[in-house]
Amino acid sequence: MVYRRRPTQMQAATESVAVAPTAPVARPAKPRARMMRQYDLVERVRSYNPNTDEDLLNRAYVYAMKAHGSQTRASGDPYFSHPLEVAAILTDLKLDDATIVAALLHDTIEDTEATRAEIDQLFGPEIGALVEGLTKLKRLELVSREAKQAENLRKLLLAIADDVRVLLVKLADRLHNMRTLDFVPTESRRRIAEETLDIYAPLAGRMGMQEMREELEDLSFRTLDPEAYSVVMQRLDGLAERNRNLIGEIEDQLSNNLRHRGLGARVYGRRKKPFSIWTKMERKSVGFEQLSDIFGFRVVVNDIEACYRALGIVHTTWPVVPGRFKDYISTPKQNDYRSIHTTVIGPGNQRVELQIRTEAMDQIAERGIAAHVFYKEGVGSPTEFLKRESNAFAWLRHTIGILSESANPEEFLEHTKLELFHDQVFCFTPKGKLIALPRHANVIDFAYAVHTDVGNSAVGCKINGKFAPLSSELQNGDEVEVLTSEAQSAPPSAWETLAVTGKARAAIRRATRTAVRDQYVGLGRRIVERLFERAKIEYADDKLKGALPRLARTSIEDVMAAVGRGEIKASHVARAMYPDYKEERVARYGVKKGGLAAKLKEKSPEPSRSPVAIPIGGNNSALPVKFAPNGGAVPGDRIVGIVTPGEGITIYPIQSPALKDFEEEPERWLDVRWDIEDSAPQRFPARIKVENVNEPGALAQIATVIAEHDGNIDNISMQRRSPDFTETTIDLEVYDLKHLSAILAQLRAKAVVAKVERVNG
Repeated sequence: MVYRRRPTQMQAATESVAVAPTAPVARPAKPRARMMRQYDLVERVRSYNPNTDEDLLNRAYVYAMKAHGSQTRASGDPYFSHPLEVAAILTDLKLDDATIVAALLHDTIEDTEATRAEIDQLFGPEIGALVEGLTKLKRLELVSREAKQAENLRKLLLAIADDVRVLLVKLADRLHNMRTLDFVPTESRRRIAEETLDIYAPLAGRMGMQEMREELEDLSFRTLDPEAYSVVMQRLDGLAERNRNLIGEIEDQLSNNLRHRGLGARVYGRRKKPFSIWTKMERKSVGFEQLSDIFGFRVVVNDIEACYRALGIVHTTWPVVPGRFKDYISTPKQNDYRSIHTTVIGPGNQRVELQIRTEAMDQIAERGIAAHVFYKEGVGSPTEFLKRESNAFAWLRHTIGILSESANPEEFLEHTKLELFHDQVFCFTPKGKLIALPRHANVIDFAYAVHTDVGNSAVGCKINGKFAPLSSELQNGDEVEVLTSEAQSAPPSAWETLAVTGKARAAIRRATRTAVRDQYVGLGRRIVERLFERAKIEYADDKLKGALPRLARTSIEDVMAAVGRGEIKASHVARAMYPDYKEERVARYGVKKGGLAAKLKEKSPEPSRSPVAIPIGGNNSALPVKFAPNGGAVPGDRIVGIVTPGEGITIYPIQSPALKDFEEEPERWLDVRWDIEDSAPQRFPARIKVENVNEPGALAQIATVIAEHDGNIDNISMQRRSPDFTETTIDLEVYDLKHLSAILAQLRAKAVVAKVERVNG
């Protein structure tokens, strides 16, 4: 949909919209509804909770009414009508006294002179904590609107973690604001509707509160696309009028068939909501007339066994539509939803979509976590109760857990939205543990859902017993075995683009950051230790620990990482530990007489034996190492390291002309040496330039030589120098200098090759 999930158009997700406008908005006069009286509120609560504290409800009613006084809403109604309607919505959800009272008081701390201390004194700390959690958030001076929205959503979810009733009141607050959105200025109306569709409606759905989600979606849809909403409503009303008798006939036939088989059931039909229909039309690119499941029927029975008996009766009475059966009783959705779904060809050859469930399942399907009875004795705190009873609340706590894994607010908002919007797929571990993931998730997501350590060390997988790539998209019912290796402590950073779930992305990003930091710490430590060896002074962590304040760092690892990144010079560390230390410039290479590189070439032919040289192990090194960009370096080359702040070490062959660019920065030069294990050969980058005859098959002959000698071509570029000759530049990977020399020799032996040489960038 063109208006869904557009974060740049949304304000903070937790801002209240129940405010008076700065200028009056012209609206048609509407009959004003009578405000609910004290006794009406008490009676509504008593209808489901006979043990309600009437005195508490009455005191809260009077306190909130007096606190808001003469304040009015944009509609002109007394402001007190808003918290009263929020409380009424929550009585429909059959919530406890503390939640109803918190709804009555939820705007008092922010919009009146009431204080938390006063509410604690009058109504108790439990209600005070709820009201404070619901208080509108202060405006944050953050970098972007998305950051502001993310930070406010972060605070809302943290408040929910303390007490889930905060969420229930917040959703009811948003629902009433959406019901009265017509009185809000036009420019604010669209923003509020987008925000509701983007955050609040999916959040209600994730909590299993389907009725509230559908109403929030439809109210947003009506505001964002009134023309489409009107068209869908007209079609729905027309269809309902034409099929009025058919709906009753299906209900009667279902009830009678079940009753004749000895099964009592409550059967009722229900049409889908406008927003649900519109999104399905958009998603499947079909017209209204092509939709076959606009009406659905609920079959509500006494127990789980009766659900499966009803399913058998339905399937033996009417033909089943293939592929439309789902059993969410044996495998519940993550928001606690449980039902059996099936579709049959019913009376009049009409497709009939059925949902078979118990009364308890029906309550949870409509009211979600609010269906759990909070007001009964002995259930403990709502949060502790839901930890035991609710998968939906477990999802919420998992989402909140991402807070500690997100580097910045925008990351958190991105992850939360991913979790809010995705439907689910259910997979199993080899031991039968059920793992719920968003649709389109892959094995990487599965591995991190099992455990972060499993994800970080994953190297392969089997899906239903067959080897498959880690990027394979998972389907319902897949059994997934993740293959791990202790040799891999951190995942490839590219996995972040493959992962779907917020948890996997956050874990990959965190592991990558940790691995990079560890590389810089290792590099920094080696640079510092080599400097101390050259200067013949003693290095000890304990001594450095005492010098941390002088380096403005809090730990030894911070110092070493800063040295590795080039933010602190090793000589500064030495001076912090030994104030009398004097830096010896690298004048021994003779900067002014031929340059550093030239003097290095004149040194001993065996620099790799230097005890202070840093060992280089290749691309898989524990150090942040890369190779000269225009020619690379291979084992057998005499090499030098250049430190680039924030990037690590770049390795150049000593003959590289690029080293001239660093002549005036001797502090960036490092002594390095190759440290390659013969048992684990690696390929290294090199570049060659071939001048070849311009004839058919010439490039094929060159590539064949490289392939036959176990070289790997990484990139090729060609340039026509004359009608008869082409200059071909090849980036290839070889094991060492001997390997590269053998390839060059074989190329020179080819008749199509006029000249070949190595490029030193």
